[in-house]
Amino acid sequence: MKVVIAWWDLAGSAQTVDSLREFLREEAVERWAGVEGLVLKTWIADRERGRWGAVQLWESEDALRQPLPTRAAELIGYPPTERLVFDLEATTAGPPGPAAVAAPGALAALAALAGLGPALG
Repeated sequence: MKVVIAWWDLAGSAQTVDSLREFLREEAVERWAGVEGLVLKTWIADRERGRWGAVQLWESEDALRQPLPTRAAELIGYPPTERLVFDLEATTAGPPGPAAVAAPGALAALAALAGLGPALG
């Protein structure tokens, strides 16, 4: 499995964390949900430093080499400031906390990702 971490420094863009959140609600989440070979994608933001990005978990290197949605780069106006690819070594999940009460099904699905990676088996 592969992990991709990509992020933008938004200093050179008209986009903001708020405008990109709207983009997530309106189109990005749904668009990425249909990408074959994508196990999980989380979007990340640092409002204070003006950064936006994502962490993606892929089934294989071949899966992440397919043509992917590039709308965020189009909106921001340039490719990611940094894009790193790693091999996944292991995953785990912590004990249930307050968030598990608010969204038990969603967190159970994430917890099911525990135990992945060659380091564990």
